[in-house]
Amino acid sequence: FRILGPLEALEEGRAVALGGSKQRTLLALLLLHANETISTERLIDELWGEHPPANAAKTVQMQISRLRKALAGEAGNGSAGVIATRERGYQLTLDPDRLDAQRFERLVAQGRIELAAGRPGRAVSALEGALSLWRGQPLAEFAYEPFAQREIARLDDLRAAALEQLIEAKLALGRHAEVVGQLEALIAEHPYRERLRAQLMLALYRSDRQAEALQAYQDARRTLVEELGI
Repeated sequence: FRILGPLEALEEGRAVALGGSKQRTLLALLLLHANETISTERLIDELWGEHPPANAAKTVQMQISRLRKALAGEAGNGSAGVIATRERGYQLTLDPDRLDAQRFERLVAQGRIELAAGRPGRAVSALEGALSLWRGQPLAEFAYEPFAQREIARLDDLRAAALEQLIEAKLALGRHAEVVGQLEALIAEHPYRERLRAQLMLALYRSDRQAEALQAYQDARRTLVEELGI
């Protein structure tokens, strides 16, 4: 299952045909609460808001049934990817490694450990593997859905932190000139992340571009003073 971009379910590398928006929203909700029971009442609330139809519970049951059929291939022998009916709701039983976001978090944690242990080469490998899982805006089609916004913001923040760690590892390996352009692009995207600006100053200084390093400092200071008042 992939949520680091548009929602996708894959079976042996091929996309599983999912139904309409309600079915896709159900899958997204179950994935965000994998291995937890999510109540029928909450599913109804997320699908229809304050004005659900009279037959909402029956419609959820029907959509779950269709989703089970669509994911039957993904479930394989029944050991993973199974939607179970619970007393008051449903639960998607899922091996964490079958969801790209959880693989991403595991690899980022591995990269952080390697960097802290003084093994920047291994950190680069783990962090590049983590970042390669991204295909665009996470949960892209649900960007304006309240149930997804907190998770989207959390994943975006984790990605930015992973990029910072990757650059830290590359700086430790002496790859200063390589990261300058990447840092400038990241600062344009995340102008208030001070660590990125500090890394740019360091990369420029170590590349014998001291005047530009000082200018990067002045740019950072101006942005923080004029736009944030700090």
